[in-house]
Amino acid sequence: MKPARAHARAHWRAHVNAAPAMRIWLMDQASLTLKLRARCQVFRVRCLHQWRAPCLADEAGALGLPRRRHAWEREVLLECDGAPVVFAHTVTPLEANADDWPQFSTLGERSLGSILFGDPLVRQGALQLARLAPQHPLAQRALAALRLHAPHLAAQLAGAQLYARRCLYRRKHGVLLVTEVFFPWLLQLPQPRPTRPQGRMG
Repeated sequence: MKPARAHARAHWRAHVNAAPAMRIWLMDQASLTLKLRARCQVFRVRCLHQWRAPCLADEAGALGLPRRRHAWEREVLLECDGAPVVFAHTVTPLEANADDWPQFSTLGERSLGSILFGDPLVRQGALQLARLAPQHPLAQRALAALRLHAPHLAAQLAGAQLYARRCLYRRKHGVLLVTEVFFPWLLQLPQPRPTRPQGRMG
């Protein structure tokens, strides 16, 4: 039982051993949505659920909660040209309200980046990186989502560790913890399509 419980937690650090191509994705603090949009013809946010649920064992401390308790949870797949490339998991304490995070409760299949980037009141924390063991809850949820929506890709993850990153965002009195789990075929996306110079966007 002890090994299983140990694998249910991740060792979140400022750095992680990864191939240079993956480190570029892990360390980039700009909008992930914009980065993915530039590498595909059709980008989609597939909302899996958004509801009240217990936060994970390694999330309570990051959220400033005294112990593991219920929080608002949102999970989505980010898809490029029909293929899921990122599993994203977001939690915020139940005390969070619309004044702290406008539009969060009504995002649906819109990108979370639309309320995080471009809002001058949002403060972005430091990135934390980890390799998730197959037994970690988020690795298991990511695999379950793939089995449902892209079963032809799920087989590629059998027993694999997955790179992930998380970041704490603050706005007024609210905190929001966003964890992104990267599927390995993300590295097969084409180079960004040329775009016209633009101002700051989310």
